[in-house]
Amino acid sequence: MTKESKDTTQSGGERQQQSKFEQQRKEKLEQIREMGLDPYGGRYESSESAAAVKARYKDGDDNQRANCAGRIVLLRDMGKLIFMTIRDWSGVIQVGLSKKLLAEQWALTKLLELGDIIGTAGKLGKTRTGEITIWADEVTILSKSLLPPPEKFHGLADIDLRFRQRYVDLWANPEVMELFRTRSAIISTVRQFLCGRGFLEVETPMMQTIPGGAAAKPFITHHNSLGMDLYLRIAPELFLKRLLVGGMEKVFEINRNFRNEGLSRQHNPEFTMLEVYQAYGDYNVMMELTEEVISECVAKYCQGGTSKFDGREIDFARPWRRASYAELLEAHSGCDIEDLAAVRQKAEHLGIAPSGMDDEVVINKVFEATVEAKLVNPTFVIDYPAALCPLTKRKAGDPGYAERFELYAAGMEMANAYTELNDPAVQEANFRLQLRGEDETMARMDADFVTALKYGMPPAGGLGIGIDRLIMVLTGASSIREVILFPLLKPAAE
Repeated sequence: MTKESKDTTQSGGERQQQSKFEQQRKEKLEQIREMGLDPYGGRYESSESAAAVKARYKDGDDNQRANCAGRIVLLRDMGKLIFMTIRDWSGVIQVGLSKKLLAEQWALTKLLELGDIIGTAGKLGKTRTGEITIWADEVTILSKSLLPPPEKFHGLADIDLRFRQRYVDLWANPEVMELFRTRSAIISTVRQFLCGRGFLEVETPMMQTIPGGAAAKPFITHHNSLGMDLYLRIAPELFLKRLLVGGMEKVFEINRNFRNEGLSRQHNPEFTMLEVYQAYGDYNVMMELTEEVISECVAKYCQGGTSKFDGREIDFARPWRRASYAELLEAHSGCDIEDLAAVRQKAEHLGIAPSGMDDEVVINKVFEATVEAKLVNPTFVIDYPAALCPLTKRKAGDPGYAERFELYAAGMEMANAYTELNDPAVQEANFRLQLRGEDETMARMDADFVTALKYGMPPAGGLGIGIDRLIMVLTGASSIREVILFPLLKPAAE
């Protein structure tokens, strides 16, 4: 590896050093142009992936050839012989370059550097150390890199820089590329599972006139032509339920939600959510569906049916535990959910200031503080206080509780599901209760959704699964930023 290959941090003398290296690379770029070559290449035919070439290699066959394209990530110049390692998104392969084989192209090979993207073709063989190698008789420059890559072969280490320069992170750190390939595969598995069960994939508006479907602060934008404010959706729920009214009995959407709230290792303002609705179902049907779809992913992507997350092993063996909200609250906080004085006293002991909070809000904050972290293996928390669930059907015979569950694993909420409320009068009353004390007018209530319910929505179960968190737990990624290609970050310091 050349001495110029430094981590591309952006402070002081290092910026000057990087500028110096960039200038040197620009000079080599001009030398390539003077040879009559385009340093930014074009279409490259017949290239195989590095992994495919290695997989088909046969010992003892001297007539094998290979043609690969990739980025130079290792370079050893030994005078009349150069060894390079090139990387594509399937892996790496070694390329041997000799002055004897390349003849007129030898001058070009002497201008190649770490980070350059090349195409190479030649006979396939092995070195004395047994490494599969393309002995190139043809080299094509496809893209000249003007900035030096990270210092180490295995990568860019600075966490903030990794997220800001994901375009470097992906090829400098092979495990990052593999993680995002796994992310894509998991989403594909979820999609195929649901389609196989007869669900129809749909798309609903990202920009909405009224933000609804969840209690969260929205991002506001403005439509110039219509002269009106719009909101990036916080959830697709109310539109998906309109489709149930329209007769689409099994629907799902995998798409972005936006919530104008804080950032943490579990939260990004823009995140991917799966939402599923099934007519004539309830939250028990959704529990079964949740366990089945996640277990399908576990079987494919978690060896032995377990994953390691945050130093703990998560065991996905079925059946998953089911426990009531009240039962778990009492077990871990010592408070009976009906003893509001004890719950408020516990809140104060935990440093929560309960003054001015509704009882249900205090109960839920105590639950979050005392219960959530204890739920390591998958656990369905069922039957929430009804006041926390304005879109949920109440339990028959016990209207103080709602037919809702949340799935927890690794101490995080993974999924949320309801038996959906389909009584328009109750839904309108709940909307009005939600808006109590709001500064804006009642026009913010989604009256059209209430109208839709008046036409009749079948009884249904609804489910939301946080895709980013699911991928975190299945892959062991420590932060949501690790599983989002371009997470939101503060502007970099100048």
